[in-house]
Amino acid sequence: MPEHDLPEYPTVRAAEGLLRGRRHGGHAVFRGIPYARPPVGALRFAAPAPVEPWHGVREAAEFGPTPPQSGPVAAAPTEGTDWLTLNVHTPDPGSAGLPVLVWIPGGGYIAAASDDPMYDATALASAGLVVVSLNYRAGVEGFALLDGVPANRALLDQIAALHWIRRNIAAFGGDPDQVTVAGQSAGAGSIAALLTMEPVRGLFRRAVTHSVPGSHCTPALAAEVTAALAGRLGTAPTAAALSTVAPWHLAETLTALSADLPGHGGRWGAFAQSGAAVCPVVDGEVLPEAPWPALASGRAAGIDLLVGHTRDEFRLFTVMTGLLGTFTEQDAATALDLFAPQPDGPDAYLAAYPQASPDELLEAVRSDALFRMPSLQLAEANTAAGGTSYLFELALPSPALGGALGACHSLDVPLAFGTLDSPIGRQLLGDTPSPEARAVSAELHRAWVAFATTGDPGWPAFQTEGQLTRVLDAHPRTIRYPEQDARRIWAGHHPAAFDLH
Repeated sequence: MPEHDLPEYPTVRAAEGLLRGRRHGGHAVFRGIPYARPPVGALRFAAPAPVEPWHGVREAAEFGPTPPQSGPVAAAPTEGTDWLTLNVHTPDPGSAGLPVLVWIPGGGYIAAASDDPMYDATALASAGLVVVSLNYRAGVEGFALLDGVPANRALLDQIAALHWIRRNIAAFGGDPDQVTVAGQSAGAGSIAALLTMEPVRGLFRRAVTHSVPGSHCTPALAAEVTAALAGRLGTAPTAAALSTVAPWHLAETLTALSADLPGHGGRWGAFAQSGAAVCPVVDGEVLPEAPWPALASGRAAGIDLLVGHTRDEFRLFTVMTGLLGTFTEQDAATALDLFAPQPDGPDAYLAAYPQASPDELLEAVRSDALFRMPSLQLAEANTAAGGTSYLFELALPSPALGGALGACHSLDVPLAFGTLDSPIGRQLLGDTPSPEARAVSAELHRAWVAFATTGDPGWPAFQTEGQLTRVLDAHPRTIRYPEQDARRIWAGHHPAAFDLH
C-alpha cells in the first residue's frame, strides 16, 4: 500500500479483538498490545496467563507501562501494571508474507524496556520488515528463584509473546513462518536460552544475538541471592512474602543488592563481580541446561544464527564506573582468577598478553568471559548442532570521551537499528556521525534485513575450520576470527554457571 493510502489511525483485528494504532514514519504502528494478563495480585510471580479478549476497539497508540526496572540508570516508575505488552511496526497491515523481526530488549537481566528511542523500527520497517518489540518481567519479578512459582518467568513471558505473534502477526502483514528473534546483551542471552527450550519449537526460524552474555547461575546460588534480598526487606524469601512488597520497591532493593555484590565475593565468586544480582537459572525444568552444551551435544537443534560482539565489550563498564586507568596488578590477578578458565587460564592470559597493563588484562578477560567467548561459542555450538552461523565483530570505535570507549558494549545497537540520532546514538556516535559510522550502520542494518528475509547477512558462514568473521570498522573485511588468543585459551571451556564457592 502506498504511504499516502495508509489511514491516520489504522485498524487490525487480532485474535483477542480490534486494535487501533497510528501512522508513524509512513508506516502503521500498534503499541501497548497485551500478550498476557498483568502479573499482579494472584498472578504475581506466576507464569504468564492468557490475555482476555476485549470488546470494541482497543486503542494501541501508546507504549504500555514500563515493567519494574533495577539498576543505576533504571527508568522511573510508571503508572499501570499492564506490563506484558508488545508493539508492532509494520510497513502495511494490508500486506501478506512479510518477514518478521522480534526484538527482545536487554538490560543486564534487571531492566528491559521496549520504548527506548534507540529501538525505533522506522528504518527496518522501511526495508520491508514487520518489527515487534516486547516488554517482559526482568529483575526480581522475572528471574528471582522463589519456592512454589516457576523459575525464569522472564523467559516464559517471552515465549508467551512469541505464541501471540504466531497467532496474530498475519493480521499485521507478517509471515508467522518467517520469524527472526533478535536481541543484544541480556536480550541475546535470553534468546540463547530459548534455543534450547522445547516449548519454543516452531515459534521462530532464525535468531540474531549481539553480545551474548555467559551469565547464568545454579539454583543454590540463586536461592542465596533471594535470601539476601529478603533479608534486606526483613521478610521471608518466599513468593508469598515478597508478593506483599510493592514491585517498584522490590526493584529498588535489587538495585541496592546489585551495587553491594562485591561484598559477597568470598561465597558468590565471579557472580559477585557481575553487576547484576539475578540472571537465568539453570533450574532443570524451565531451563533444562545451559545453551552451549545443549547445542554442542546435539540435545538442541541448530538454526540460522547471526551472532556478533564488539571488540572492547567491557570498556563501557570501566568508563561508566570511573575505574578506567585505576586498576592495579592485584585487580588484574583477581579478575584472571575469577573469570579465566581454570586451572591454566590465568597463566595463558599472561603469556598471550605479555606487555598488557593491568587495565588491558582485566578488560581482556572480562570481555572474553562475559560476552566475546559466549558469543563465539554460541556460533560454534549452533554449527555443531547442524545450524548455519554467521559471525561478526564490531571494531569501529566510538568517538565519545576522546575515544576512551573504544568499540564498546551496546555501540552496535543504534548502528543496526539506524537510530544514530537517538539519545544513546548521539552519546556514542556524536551529533554528526562520521562517514565510517554511517557506512558501518548501513552494512549492519542491511545484514539484519537480509538475514531476516533470506537467512544470509551478506558474508560467508562461520565454519569451525575457516572461522570466517565479518569485521566491521572503517575498512570492513571478512577474515579468520580476530581474537585467536582468546579462542585458544577458552577452547573446551563453555561458560559455566555461577555457583557458590
